[in-house]
Amino acid sequence: MPVIPAKLTFDGGMPTAAELTRQLLSGETLLAERGDHLLEVVGVLESYGEVLDAYSINLIFQAERQFLNPFPIFKYLDGDPSPRRIWRNLNHDRINFEYAEYCMKTMLWHGTGGLDGYLDSEAFAASCRMIIARKRRRDPLLALLDPLFPAFLPELIRTAATTHALGQFWRVMSDLFLDLARAERQGTVRSIAAVVDFIRDGLVAAAAHPITYAVELDGERLWVLPPEAGLTFLVDVAVPYVEAVFLRGTPFFGTVSFNAQAQQISPDQAQFAYGALYADPLPTMGAGIPPSLLMQDMYRHLPKPLHDWYLERTRGEGDIRVKICCSFQKSMFCVTNAAINGTMPHPLDSPDPAHRAANRAHAAAWAARLASSRTNCLSGLTRTLA
Repeated sequence: MPVIPAKLTFDGGMPTAAELTRQLLSGETLLAERGDHLLEVVGVLESYGEVLDAYSINLIFQAERQFLNPFPIFKYLDGDPSPRRIWRNLNHDRINFEYAEYCMKTMLWHGTGGLDGYLDSEAFAASCRMIIARKRRRDPLLALLDPLFPAFLPELIRTAATTHALGQFWRVMSDLFLDLARAERQGTVRSIAAVVDFIRDGLVAAAAHPITYAVELDGERLWVLPPEAGLTFLVDVAVPYVEAVFLRGTPFFGTVSFNAQAQQISPDQAQFAYGALYADPLPTMGAGIPPSLLMQDMYRHLPKPLHDWYLERTRGEGDIRVKICCSFQKSMFCVTNAAINGTMPHPLDSPDPAHRAANRAHAAAWAARLASSRTNCLSGLTRTLA
């Protein structure tokens, strides 16, 4: 079993796995219909949607235009290496793409789902050999590196494939979150239940969307993730993303010290519990979890009603990144709730005992993992530690 780090901050009580299972099977939302939750969740997802738009564009640019570049020093410029753009980047007047790369590397490292299965296939290895052979003809550096380090270039292609797939995933999620904000302003989304349903319907609608990726070399289009691989949005990218980023993650940097030799970090990656749903909302200003650089990016795009709501509470601007992180965590529970509902094996009102048993097993498996996460933020109640 993993060693779950002690929570440094608390908001409310933590429901048991049995209670979470009951909520999922009864169709209740994990996040309570209480207070300003709707303002928080929709507002923070709107700002997140704006950030994901930039993340998606940059990741796809990296995968397509910086392909097999061992030194991609201009990868954050989206193809605009002008002195003005470089100066802004050097002064950190930009979106912090480091968090996007953290998510990509976490997906690549944990390696779950159909995307990872294809990256381990002989078909992918064959594509790598063909692409590398073509690329080596005009690139003397790669021609030198390949025989010296034969696993290096295939790993770069594997990384590029994960980068492009994540960019495609975030393209869908960006549009979905911005559509959600518009629906809330129009009055068609008026509750947390409606938020979860809206996200669930969006995930289901995009479920079969194909995930493909090709690069252009010498005027020819070569497939890295071909249509024949049969990769799709929901099961091959979205669910592995939730697994890697929301649940597993990597040990928190800058908040808690771990002794790996004493197995305070589990040697079993499947037992990791350091993802976004487990992190303390602390402004470490790192690229990992807690995602402080993401909070900085979202701060630049906060809708005014949510920003004003933050300013009325505690230290105003002084702890605004902590407030954004708390709201973001609540919103990610809503997204997780939508993913669980969208992958439920059968309708919740099915009278078939076999269907009900399958639903219970599905809900219980998720609840067991969520029970040790920061579910104390779900009730909306506040309590103070002695």
